[in-house]
Amino acid sequence: MARSRTRFRRYDGGDPLAPPVDIAEALDAIGERVMEGSSPERAMGEFLRRGGRNQTGLDDLARRVSERRRELLHRHNLDGTLKQVKELLDRAVLEERKQLARDVRLDDDDRAFAEMRLDNLPSSTSAAVTDLADYQWQSGEARADYEKIKDLLGREMLDQRFAGMKQALENATDGDRAAINDMLTDLNSLLEKHRLGEDTQQDFDDFMDEHGDFFPEHPQNIDELIDTLAERSAAAQRMLNSMTPEQRQELMQLSAQAFGTPQLMDALSQLDSNLQALRPGENWGGSERFDGEDALGLGDGTGVLQDLADLDELSDQLSQSYRGARMDDIDLDRLGRQLGDEAAVSARTLRELEKTLRDSGTLRRDSTGALKLTPKAMRQLGKALLRDIATRMSGRRGERELHQAGAAGESSGATRPWEFGDTEPWDIPRTMLNSVRRRAGEGGGRLITVDDIEVAETEARTQAAVALLVDTSFSMALDDRWVPMKRTALALHTLIRSRFRGDHLQLIGFGRHAEVMDIEQLTALDAVWDKGTNLHHALLLANRHFRKHPNAQPVLLIVTDGEPTSHLEADGSVSFSYPPHPRTIEHTLRELDNSMRLGAQTTFFRLGTDRGLARFVESMARRVSGRVVAPELDDLGAAVVGSYLGTRGSSPMDDIAGEYGDWFGGRGFWVGG
Repeated sequence: MARSRTRFRRYDGGDPLAPPVDIAEALDAIGERVMEGSSPERAMGEFLRRGGRNQTGLDDLARRVSERRRELLHRHNLDGTLKQVKELLDRAVLEERKQLARDVRLDDDDRAFAEMRLDNLPSSTSAAVTDLADYQWQSGEARADYEKIKDLLGREMLDQRFAGMKQALENATDGDRAAINDMLTDLNSLLEKHRLGEDTQQDFDDFMDEHGDFFPEHPQNIDELIDTLAERSAAAQRMLNSMTPEQRQELMQLSAQAFGTPQLMDALSQLDSNLQALRPGENWGGSERFDGEDALGLGDGTGVLQDLADLDELSDQLSQSYRGARMDDIDLDRLGRQLGDEAAVSARTLRELEKTLRDSGTLRRDSTGALKLTPKAMRQLGKALLRDIATRMSGRRGERELHQAGAAGESSGATRPWEFGDTEPWDIPRTMLNSVRRRAGEGGGRLITVDDIEVAETEARTQAAVALLVDTSFSMALDDRWVPMKRTALALHTLIRSRFRGDHLQLIGFGRHAEVMDIEQLTALDAVWDKGTNLHHALLLANRHFRKHPNAQPVLLIVTDGEPTSHLEADGSVSFSYPPHPRTIEHTLRELDNSMRLGAQTTFFRLGTDRGLARFVESMARRVSGRVVAPELDDLGAAVVGSYLGTRGSSPMDDIAGEYGDWFGGRGFWVGG
């Protein structure tokens, strides 16, 4: 009757009770890198490599893999079996000499001949073992030690191909050796049939029923069997390649003495040949340099070579540097074997993090296949930036939190989810619509829940048409102002889209040319060397935006680190000059005057300490009754957001002098998100 075989594997599904991975830190880091000009794909890869505050990254795991590899090479050497054979041989010869010296019954001529043979043994261990193959031992103890050499060689040779065989065959009987020979004969026959395409699953099942005890891995089909054997056999070949020429020659000569007959080596050579033909992709030609003190036998050495192959494979997987690399490629079982369960848990967490980022709607692929941040991701990043800005503003002013969209007054027409402490009236139609949708999705439930409620936002003043002009000339990136500029734009965009949806925001980047940009385009913008700071063109676009919204209050916010050095000519061409040409200044001021005539409240945010720029910006601000703010880079976002809030109305805070002027105004102090 066929024996049933059960296959057990390490559970690799992770902790079913563990909380879901938190992608907030990863998303912040990815957003930061994207703003610096990196692609989302590269940014995500970098976070996975570096890890987070409490999360081990791929680089650290790769470092540990490299250290483990160096440790194996510097701890071990490969002459363990040769040393054992020499020790057994020396002991056998010594015991034989003692026996010859004390055996008075031995014929003197026989004694002299035996001593002569022992005195003239070759210096080579393998040659000496071969030379003594027909020696008539007088000492029973010496004969036993010599026979141990043959037994040791046989067990080591088998242990190279079948892990654990050395221990299993200790004190083996002739019947055990015969069973080994039968298994090897049947195995080579099965592999030969498979190589010719003539085998069946029944052939494999019959083989396992007969010889399955030799294979603790319990392969389920012949391919799994071949994979296991080929990996071990290739490691044995790499071990042979890693030996010195002298060690290799000694071992090859000794191998013929395995179990006292060349039959075993013939069967193993045929096995190696079959496996190499069936799995040519295995690393059969590699070698390593061992320089440690711990001598390894053939079986243990082959195991170490397998470990080194595992570590090389893990190093490649952890690098994620090949085309189409995914975290799913990392072999968690192999990582756990080499570095421990903690390392496997760290890698699994990174894998889940990558999957969550891809599946949670924060990353998507565009029509070209490139990975992009989704609007949802942009909102999450923007909210994180606003929380940071609110903390900065609160720390500077010490004001109370006010969650209203505006002071109690006229309705803005917009709504938002109810929050604890809100006193605004409910928006009944939106609330009931939310209730209907929820109950339809859930198939019933309470008529109204807290999550259904939306309240009407109020405005103290009219809507605003906001134009944020950001300098995108190369100097912004050169002086590390690129990311703060983008973070500022994203924070203001998020604030207006989430809290003041009645306002109209337009983002305009200006370098040699100016361009209206959506937030995704601006945050992904790469810095390029392009001469020119075309504020004139940017003001043209801003004034067009203001004219499109004649009933809204124009708000003009300009972030720059340089004087205007280019302008648009009548034919649409760009004129560049440094130092700034009077015509460029003239065109810029004319369009700035147009903004003033449209009623724009203007604030310049001057970056850097250039005195010439400071004088020029201050003169422009005075011309249009605007303001100049010179924030530190870390405070740029708070300055711009605070200025926007301040231009939306008056409050008792108007009279407070501060670094950034009035931050609060009619909007109140915005916090949260």
